[in-house]
Amino acid sequence: MPATTPGTPSLLRAMNDRAALELLLAHGPLSRTRIGHLTGLSKPTASQLLARLEAAGLVVATGTDGGRPGPNAQLYALNARAAHVGGLDVTPDRVLAAVADLAGTVVGGFELPYAEGADAVGQVTRALGGALEDAGLTLPDLHRLVIATPGAFDPRTGRLRYASHLPGWHSPTLLDELAAALPLPVEYENDVNLAAVAEQRLGAARGHEDFVLLWNEEGLGAALVLGGRLHRGWTGGAGEVGFLPVPGHPLVRQVTRANTGGYQELAGVQVLPALAAAAGLGPGCAPGAPHTAQVAAGAELLRRAAAEPEGARLAFLRSYATALATGLASLVAVLDPEIVVLSGALITAGGDPLRALLEDELAELAPSRPRLVTGEVRERPVLRGALESALAATREEVFDTSR
Repeated sequence: MPATTPGTPSLLRAMNDRAALELLLAHGPLSRTRIGHLTGLSKPTASQLLARLEAAGLVVATGTDGGRPGPNAQLYALNARAAHVGGLDVTPDRVLAAVADLAGTVVGGFELPYAEGADAVGQVTRALGGALEDAGLTLPDLHRLVIATPGAFDPRTGRLRYASHLPGWHSPTLLDELAAALPLPVEYENDVNLAAVAEQRLGAARGHEDFVLLWNEEGLGAALVLGGRLHRGWTGGAGEVGFLPVPGHPLVRQVTRANTGGYQELAGVQVLPALAAAAGLGPGCAPGAPHTAQVAAGAELLRRAAAEPEGARLAFLRSYATALATGLASLVAVLDPEIVVLSGALITAGGDPLRALLEDELAELAPSRPRLVTGEVRERPVLRGALESALAATREEVFDTSR
């Protein structure tokens, strides 16, 4: 059996520093005594720790703890300005950018509508520049950037796959061009995967190691979290369930050229007008309308139906639930997740009535019965996930005081 290596003083100091920073992040301002109590450190050691972190610019003194007998205790807080991160959410219609401080507070944002002929590098730099200007920061202030796109960049070739509808993002040299324009660590992630990151860190999937997030907005997609980690697949395409062949619907062949598949054609936003009309409701937005208009109209149809789930409205919700369950049953049969998080503007618009109908349908079609929960991160979940992903990596670096 190999001998264990005792912790060196520098390693122990770094571990204590990290523990204190994590506590300040979780609890907000704390006194020296409280930090010592929560970490098990003596008062002198806690004092030395705080002095060390304050000198490193990671902790700031902030106010005093009044309202108790005796002298007021000095409070210490994480220095949120010690690092900043950026996140981008890229769709065919626009680019959303945001900047957050080390505590996770969004300090700047910008939205850049898609312009015909715009190149990806220009979109990224303009959107990020707008968010930085809004935050009163410059590019050197950023520690890391995470960019969310539909589809995924193939780790073997560096080319974007599964997203032929994203204009300007398919050059074989795109990642090299972005690296030249952005002198900081940049990561690229699938948009639905990042919605799952947001739910895992802040929302309905906290504390769950195995879950599926089903997303329906402009497109159908899923994120797979197994053993607490995102499963991306060999080419980054795990969860591209819009291409999934489904029973009861004609096969879609050459799906990468069509950028659609059976499940998308069965349960995507474009089918809602027909489902509404078949149930005796108004069709809402025409199928050929822009994606954002289709999503807005479809969400409104579902909200109205969920508000009074009776008669034609109930029939509409039930037909949509059946369509969603048809593809979701395959995921559940293969993965057997603990929970399924329902996310995206369309699914969440259906609220509890749609969730209950989908749960009933899934019980008929799948061998196991995972709990279905509605996503809790409603405000720009993909962008929030991009920031959370960037924050996790940045905190790992910043909180490691042994470097």
